[in-house]
Amino acid sequence: MQSLRETGRLPKARWSPSPNFGPRPEGAAISLLVVHNISLPPGQFGGPEIEEFFCNRLDHSAHPFFETIRGVEVSAHALIRRDGSVVQFVSLLERAWHAGRSCFEGEEECNDFSVGIELEGTDDIPYTPDQYRALAQVARMVIAAWPSVTEERVTGHCDIAPGRKTDPGPAFDWAEFRAILARTGDKE
Repeated sequence: MQSLRETGRLPKARWSPSPNFGPRPEGAAISLLVVHNISLPPGQFGGPEIEEFFCNRLDHSAHPFFETIRGVEVSAHALIRRDGSVVQFVSLLERAWHAGRSCFEGEEECNDFSVGIELEGTDDIPYTPDQYRALAQVARMVIAAWPSVTEERVTGHCDIAPGRKTDPGPAFDWAEFRAILARTGDKE
């Protein structure tokens, strides 16, 4: 069985390939995990719209908000739904388009060296226990495959694009996530 580092595919994740990715720059090593949130339409959960958006299949006439994102081509490596299920859009070996203009510890263009994980949610609605557990499991796999991604190098979109992005927002309980991540690490 091939490892995550060889395949870039998260075990047990449903594969839904996005065209919105590219190669990582020569010599770019994965060393950061970025936590995001998304809901489409805003504040609504459970529908197919996030997946359709990341795969450039969103029906922009289905909701007024969708017109505001017409022509936007973005992706993340994976999405964690409210029930904790994981959908993967881009191989972790490739460069997903999730961070935009960004900087972490003086290093610009975080897409080049990061893994982007979206949580189905909003800045101000609490995330589910299933999402925290699934995110901790994914983070632990990434940390094991790429030791340069330490627990300290798991951060929010708001931290790498301050003033431009706010996610995962105040509803994301970093202390709870880090406690679950530590327990996940104890099992290895």
